[in-house]
Amino acid sequence: MPMTPFRALALLLLALTGPVLAQEAPKAIPVIVAEVRMAAFADPVEALGTLKARESVALTANVTETVSAIHFEDGQRVDAGQVLVEMTSAEEHALLVEGQARVAEAARQYDRVKSLVTQRAASESLLDERRRDLDAARAQLVAIESRLADRLIKAPFAGVLGLRNISPGALVRPGDLIANLDDDSEMKLDFALPSLYQADLELGMAISARSRAHGDRSFQGEIAAIDSRIDPVTRAIQVRALIPNPRQDLKPGLLMQVEVPRNPRQGLAIPEAALLHRGRDHGVLVVGAGDQAEERQVDIGARRPGVVEITTGLTAGERVITHGNDKVRPGQRVRVLALDDGTKSLRDMLGSGQ
Repeated sequence: MPMTPFRALALLLLALTGPVLAQEAPKAIPVIVAEVRMAAFADPVEALGTLKARESVALTANVTETVSAIHFEDGQRVDAGQVLVEMTSAEEHALLVEGQARVAEAARQYDRVKSLVTQRAASESLLDERRRDLDAARAQLVAIESRLADRLIKAPFAGVLGLRNISPGALVRPGDLIANLDDDSEMKLDFALPSLYQADLELGMAISARSRAHGDRSFQGEIAAIDSRIDPVTRAIQVRALIPNPRQDLKPGLLMQVEVPRNPRQGLAIPEAALLHRGRDHGVLVVGAGDQAEERQVDIGARRPGVVEITTGLTAGERVITHGNDKVRPGQRVRVLALDDGTKSLRDMLGSGQ
């Protein structure tokens, strides 16, 4: 049968549209998403500070005397009032016995004269004289006990001792260092901030501190005191924070990097992996109606590890693509494998999505 122009046109259209009809519909691209949620943000101010013990003292002697006994070791933890060092006190102990005997004798004489005065067999002036003798004997006994106490060096508070600098038999004088005692149950962190931030400082404000000696570990504390003056040279104000130290990991003298939060607020947060960088602009891919990807330009605010604040462009509850966004184009259909809530690893999320 001869081919007419209409038949030729039909065959041409069939040849062009056949391969298209034979193709399958494009498959949905698998992705992992995260919900836009509210989170706490702040603008941190950084400073360097030095740790101090809550209480610290250099133990020294009050008198010049030889050491008879030492009751502590290097680095030992001691209780308040615990005897640490005994000094030679044989003479003081003898005087103590003598003083106690004088007090006992003066008390007997006073009681005897008192009974005689009651019987009108002695005068009131004699009773007053015996009372003065008793008071004098008691005062001498207190002085002897004080001299004896100077020969005992006790811990004024509970804490940890440093290295001892004396040995038994050594002659120590007032001012000679015996050992350092630190109460490290809580640490003081002193640091300086520019006076520009003075209005943002409040007692009880939470701070965080890190040290290279402890890697990525963060220590939490709060501001306990703010200096009453601003340094006229540096224009900085001194701040003191208290950091609990229950495990005694922090040591006096340690240099720490401090972060003080400013402008605390609640803001929209997404994982940092969801951000798409377009030069100076930022965007995200949002899973919209019909599971279609939609590109959205956003403005960002504060950042912290793994999380970024969104100031405009998103609303709470929307879903943004965190993994697979490099393979998705706006308008394409996606298949959600898992919801990234920050508690699971990528392997776990991929496993749960299969």
